[in-house]
Amino acid sequence: MDYTFQYGQVWPYLPYFLKGAWISLQIAFLAFCGGMLIGTFCAAIKTFGGGILRRSVNAYVVFFVNTPQLVQIYFLYFALPDMGIYLSSYMAVLLGMTLNAGAYLTEIQRAGFESRRQSEMEAAEVLGFTRWQQIRYVILPHVAKVLFPPLSNHYILMTLGTSMAAIFGVEELTGRAFNVNSETFRSLEVFTVVAVIYVFVTLAASVALALFGRFAFRAKMRVV
Repeated sequence: MDYTFQYGQVWPYLPYFLKGAWISLQIAFLAFCGGMLIGTFCAAIKTFGGGILRRSVNAYVVFFVNTPQLVQIYFLYFALPDMGIYLSSYMAVLLGMTLNAGAYLTEIQRAGFESRRQSEMEAAEVLGFTRWQQIRYVILPHVAKVLFPPLSNHYILMTLGTSMAAIFGVEELTGRAFNVNSETFRSLEVFTVVAVIYVFVTLAASVALALFGRFAFRAKMRVV
């Protein structure tokens, strides 16, 4: 193998890559927040709702958990126009990731709701806590501590999953790597640099989430 590394052709594009990484973080953050709203609502229905609503939520979760996220986005981007609904590539990716996240976060949050201790609820009632006080001082602290680690892990996975947006022409980090590679034809150098950026982004997010979880919820999380 006679290959000469020429990173000098790639370094000038570093600011361009970092802007793409920022777009990746934006997509992941917005999709996660939307998924959290969907997940909280659906988890509440699965835990406290009636039969018809619970079955509807189960159908939603089963569909989005058992089909590839890429196929879901393909449907939004290529199939909806046949019905007169047109989405930009960015919106199709964002909506697809949000709906997919909502299904997974439904199950994560449902497990958190069901982990609450009945003995703590009974103790709160004996002490005369109102329903709001039970939620504020008993349910939320316990659920937040239990849920924060798996929610953080899912957020990191979603950040890495934004790379599929490149398939639809979104210029996030991987999409910009494709652009630079088509100009320089230095595939090894380009994707090595991009891989390192992904490592730094995910490590930084992991550390920030772990520190926040320890401080805010006393969650047991490793800082890398």
